[in-house]
Amino acid sequence: MNAGKPLFAQLMDFLPWTTFARIVTRYDGNRYAKSLRCTEQFRVMAFAQLTWRESLRDIEVCLAAQSSKLYHMGFRHEIKRTTLADANARRDWRIYAEFAQRLMAQARRLYADDSLGLELAHTAYALDSTTIDLCLSLFPWAPFRQTKAAVKLHTLLDLRGNIPSFIHVSDGKLHDVNVLDMLLPEPGTIYVMDRAYVDFQRLHTLHLAGAFFVTRAKSNLDARRLYSSPVDRSTGLVCDQTIALNGVYSAGKYPSRLRRIRFTDPESGKTLVFLTNNFLLPAPTVCALYRSRWQIELFFKWIKQHLRIKRFFGTSENAVKSQIWIAVSVYVLVAIVKKRLALEASLYTLLQIFSLTLFEKLPIEQVLTDSDYTPEQPEINNQLNLFDNLTGH
Repeated sequence: MNAGKPLFAQLMDFLPWTTFARIVTRYDGNRYAKSLRCTEQFRVMAFAQLTWRESLRDIEVCLAAQSSKLYHMGFRHEIKRTTLADANARRDWRIYAEFAQRLMAQARRLYADDSLGLELAHTAYALDSTTIDLCLSLFPWAPFRQTKAAVKLHTLLDLRGNIPSFIHVSDGKLHDVNVLDMLLPEPGTIYVMDRAYVDFQRLHTLHLAGAFFVTRAKSNLDARRLYSSPVDRSTGLVCDQTIALNGVYSAGKYPSRLRRIRFTDPESGKTLVFLTNNFLLPAPTVCALYRSRWQIELFFKWIKQHLRIKRFFGTSENAVKSQIWIAVSVYVLVAIVKKRLALEASLYTLLQIFSLTLFEKLPIEQVLTDSDYTPEQPEINNQLNLFDNLTGH
């Protein structure tokens, strides 16, 4: 890693810019662009995510305060908020969506050998969504309720490494279960979902594709027990049954047999009923798989707390979706950097440190140590440098 580069430029070097250029060309993203091309727009928005800027004016002022360093960070022109606002509103958001998907695929390959904590031969995904509330008067294109707007982030999270495999951004009205129609089932893969995704016709589609699912049964499940398997009740298991659906409509939509596992949490005392089409996994593993679904809740909480997706720099659909996809790209980028450099620090710690040291000419590894570091060519500059004295801790 070139220690003469600002930390921000070092991070950007991990991105596949050739791939980005091909995507931009496909969507003709730089058409009519004079000063702020798609590459610079991405860099500016990534900078805003990493440093938690509050507004377009905040971005402009912060970068202007470090104008002498902008060229080495990859910015070839002065950043103006009006130009950035125009780019966010007009540059096709699909450019950043496709680029984020390429990064997600890259990160998943890096984390493919990580342990899930369970003995599984195949991939396990958690599927869920989170709602980002908006003001209806400012975001009329995203209706949710009568006086409220919202966008939903539907996410399929690879539980190895907690890397998104699929993301769909919709308005708040799209029901979660409809996302199952957008997925291409992978044979042998396990999809872990909550009760919002219990639709027997769609679940049977997964079953016929050779995929497995683990979900919770609804309280009004109408089914009959065919036979029971022995369980160790000291582990919290109550029963492990093979069942068939009774309802005319539900049995018609899912004519195959299901496995029902009843489990009582020893800590909370709450009883949970799981449904799955996998009859080979031990019952405790099925329960542990559903417990691992909590990782996607932590993922949503993490990006809402540490990335800028709850306050937007534009009100158009294009601006909002561009900002969301670039935020996802930043999350995945930090995960890629962590893995490639074998960093032990958590993503939270990395973001906290990066947010204070992006202008510093420090090797990324050096940022995470307490030893002193002196740049090879110290920069003499009389201009106010906001971050020069910060150590990153």
